[in-house]
Parts: sequence; C-alpha cells; structure tokens
Amino acid sequence: MNKNIFRAAAIAAFTAVSLTACDKSKNADEAAAPAQNAPAELKIAYVEVDSIMTQYQFCKDYTQILTKKGQNIEATIQQKGQALQTAANNFQQKIQQNAYTREQAEAIQAGLQKQNADLQALQQRLGAEFQQEQEKYNIALHDSIANYLKKYNKDKKYSIIFSKSGDNLLYADKAYDVTNEIIAGLNKAYKPAPATKKENKKK
Repeated sequence: MNKNIFRAAAIAAFTAVSLTACDKSKNADEAAAPAQNAPAELKIAYVEVDSIMTQYQFCKDYTQILTKKGQNIEATIQQKGQALQTAANNFQQKIQQNAYTREQAEAIQAGLQKQNADLQALQQRLGAEFQQEQEKYNIALHDSIANYLKKYNKDKKYSIIFSKSGDNLLYADKAYDVTNEIIAGLNKAYKPAPATKKENKKK
C-alpha cells in the first residue's frame, strides 16, 4: 500500500484519456472519413504524469487519504495478530504445565482457531474495501482528467496529447510540454469533497 500504487494509478488514468484528446464534437461520419481529410498538420503535446501525481491537489489529497487508510488497516491487523499470537503462546505454555484438562484444552484450542479464522476473514474484508477505495479513486482521477482535457482541447485543438512517464517517450521537445497548463487547469477545476476538506484541516 505504498505511493507507487497511486503513481501507477495516475499513469493509467492519464494514459487512458490522453492518447487521443481530439475534439469530441466531431460526429461519427467525420470519424469514419478517409485519411486524406485529416488535418495537414499534426498538432501534438505531452504531459509529465509524475508532475500530475505530485502537483495535482486531487492526487495529493487522495494519496494521503488512501495511505492513511492502508496504514490503519495494517495497524489493526498487526494488533489483532499480536494479541492472537500472545494468546497462542500462553496456551502452549499452559499445556506444557498441564494446567488444563483435555476438554479445557480442546475448547481453548478451538477458540484460538476461530479467532485466527476471524482474523483472516477481517484481513480479506478490509483488503477488499481498500481495493474498492482505490478503484473509486482511479475512476474519479480518470474522469477528472478526461473532463478537463475535453474542455482544454476545445481551444487548443491538439490532435494528440501524450502522457510522459520516465523514459516511455524516447525524446520529447520541451516546446510541446503542456504539463503546467494542465495542472493549473486541473487544480482550478478541482473542488474537494467535504470529507477531504476535513482531512486537510487535520494536517
């Protein structure tokens, strides 16, 4: 549950919407038109995804929320696991001291096995809930970028906007870098949810 997960989510979200950021107002007939009707000049741009991750307030807010949630889950599982281990060690020690009758030992052992099963079930449930939160975040991130790029490109008229992460683009002239414009626009359009605002105030 580290930040690499959230970085990968940002890359996936941006890649999914950036490869063809053409004007969506074109109708199906235009989309199906022969290649010779394509613009004579290909207008392209690119965005640094790492910068989106570190400078887009949406990403920063939800990275913090998800990181905290992941840490809470780990702490809960660790605490309950340690308590169960302590109980198991105590049980084993008492067994060696012949402190229980056979019936008592079997009952305690059954109880420990149930606690272990309950702990595993809790871990699976919390893990599934965390994954659902991540998926909601990925969808929201994708939608926010897609919606903004659609508005942004009404005026800019780019044929393609690439996502650049690491060295996935072998060469990119900085003249085509629109990262700062995109981040500024995303942050201006971003309206934190009430719950997110409360989390920010706790910082």
